[in-house]
Amino acid sequence: MTARETDRVDHPNPSAVIYDHFRGLIASGRLGIGERLPSVRQTAADLGVSAGTAARAYKQLERDGLVASRTGAGTRVAAGASPLPESLVVMIRKLADLTAREQVDPNDVVTSLRAELNG
Repeated sequence: MTARETDRVDHPNPSAVIYDHFRGLIASGRLGIGERLPSVRQTAADLGVSAGTAARAYKQLERDGLVASRTGAGTRVAAGASPLPESLVVMIRKLADLTAREQVDPNDVVTSLRAELNG
């Protein structure tokens, strides 16, 4: 993840934000099986958080089977990490584009989607 200066994490649980970010990239297929994630130090520096915070997010990704870490080889998307079905990824990307075009707060879209999914 290459983050711009404005992308720094300002959240009560920054490791959860980092986890969710990478989980979304993996689920959407934007990070494919075998692709390498930035180092923990790089992620921490990019987002203005401690290395421990970034490491917690990476450990959770590993516990959930989304990534595999090896000393010297870095952290890569695990073979068992399955992306969402392509048709759903297409719809999500269309929703993201429409959200930006209509200048709607993405948090409102996420909240609405959660409400819809939970019935």
